Amino acid sequence: MELVIVVDCADLDRSARFWCGVLGYTAAAPAGPGRYRQLRGDGIEVLLQRVPEAKSGKNRVHLDLRVPDLESEVNRVLELGARRLTDAPIEEDGWTWHILADPDGNEFCVLQPPG
Repeated sequence: MELVIVVDCADLDRSARFWCGVLGYTAAAPAGPGRYRQLRGDGIEVLLQRVPEAKSGKNRVHLDLRVPDLESEVNRVLELGARRLTDAPIEEDGWTWHILADPDGNEFCVLQPPG
């Protein structure tokens, strides 16, 4: 069994640039004007899926990006095109994080583990 995370998006090129920048992945060459684009790296494969409808409502599944330096990583991801959804970091059980959204509004968290 192989796990692949699928992310809905409106624009495959824009989403590929964003998520490759965030994750340090590379995008597979487009196989024509299709609906999908594979992103590959050292972690779980990400598959972008172009959909016609805009995102509505809260994600039921989201990505967590665990990093050693919360603020520098949040700033880096914001420069790539993310939008911050939390004004201040959230803290719980020693974990600290921000909730952000990708260019299509899909929520994800950037978090720093305890200690």
